[in-house]
Amino acid sequence: MTKYRITVISDTHSKHKQITQDLPGGDILIHAGDISSMGYEHEIREFCKWFNNLNNYTHKIFIAGNHDWGFQDNPIKVKEILDFYSNITYLQDDFVIVGEDAQSIVKIYGSPWQPRFHDWAFNADPGEDIQQHWNKIPADTDILITHGPVFGYLDTVRGREYDNLGCRDLLNKIVEVKPKFHVCGHIHTGYGHKISMDGSTNFFNAAVLNEQYNYAQKPISYRDWE
Repeated sequence: MTKYRITVISDTHSKHKQITQDLPGGDILIHAGDISSMGYEHEIREFCKWFNNLNNYTHKIFIAGNHDWGFQDNPIKVKEILDFYSNITYLQDDFVIVGEDAQSIVKIYGSPWQPRFHDWAFNADPGEDIQQHWNKIPADTDILITHGPVFGYLDTVRGREYDNLGCRDLLNKIVEVKPKFHVCGHIHTGYGHKISMDGSTNFFNAAVLNEQYNYAQKPISYRDWE
């Protein structure tokens, strides 16, 4: 089996340049959304330029998050920006295949939706509203990227550990699909890594900023995917 070196990050909120020196390089770099403060055009351009120009990863893949309004409100302009940068992949309810043969293929699916959170971008209500998005996740997904966490995994705010904020409907889908990785962000204090009870899925909350929006949580690298 081909081995991949993977780094996951999320919630850079236009402070992406602060983490450049902490990206060790590898095969796949994944960003799980909230690249910006409010998804302004100049913020999207600046992030895409930075992401595109990182030369120590072969594949660079990202999704939007609840702060990234431009991806929801002005998709035509965003597509123009994305088309200019050929070395990055944006996923919105879509997938990309990494690898060239049965021994190396990894299927990566990304979606920006999360349970309704105030009046931010890519909100969906629990139940049928959000399930329509999770139903699009292919059964053979290896790495799933969503902006928000699943219920019960890396989804609490410090001091309120009793209050799980993740999505129950997404958890149900992950139990069904059993991706090897689930990468998210959104809840900054959920940062870390956990493994599902049956051992089938590695959950990563990759938020690099703390609740005060300071860079305090390092990119997470996983070096023995196979």
